[in-house]
Amino acid sequence: MTENLKLHSYFRSSASFRVRIALELKGLPYDYVAVHLPRGDHKKPPYADLSADTLVPLLEIDGQKLSQSMAIIEYLDDKHPTPALLPADALGRAKVRALAQSISCDIHPLNNLRILKYLVKELKAEEDAKNTWYRHWCREGLVAFDKQLGQMPASTYCYGDTPTLADCCLVPQIFNAQRFDVNFDGLTRTLAVHEACMKLPAFKKAQPSSCPDFEA
Repeated sequence: MTENLKLHSYFRSSASFRVRIALELKGLPYDYVAVHLPRGDHKKPPYADLSADTLVPLLEIDGQKLSQSMAIIEYLDDKHPTPALLPADALGRAKVRALAQSISCDIHPLNNLRILKYLVKELKAEEDAKNTWYRHWCREGLVAFDKQLGQMPASTYCYGDTPTLADCCLVPQIFNAQRFDVNFDGLTRTLAVHEACMKLPAFKKAQPSSCPDFEA
């Protein structure tokens, strides 16, 4: 029985982008519901009544609600195991999760929209200071990520020759880093993986410019 999937997303949200990639890789059709974050729509009804944490993404599955991008992607992988986004072996799964969490836990939380807005509104940081904050933490995280990749056997994607959960996390982070002019010098392996991913139709279909709520 086919699930009825409805994704509440914002085109520029890294976490939403991850889920869009997973849905496209698995060939799962879904309805796209735009939630405009800069306008504050996530804090107001009807979305605030739907989402407990008032964050995106939120995936509705036949009326059930699931939040947090990593949980959503692992749910999709459990329910629709082909193509797999996690390796079959325990060590491989741990390595892929470690790569994914390096981005989702170490880089992204310091650089997401609500943190940047707090720096400006509450701490009165100037625009240049805010952008310097972003570039510093993003660069540090990506350097560590690139070192992790360097400790693994050479592969087309983050881990192996098919995209995994780690690639679902990496590509959105690179897109956002490009917006803020992060220094990519020396991140050879990371950028090669990103380039390989962006050759695949699933990653192209999931990118911000392909979303119905895209704003240039």
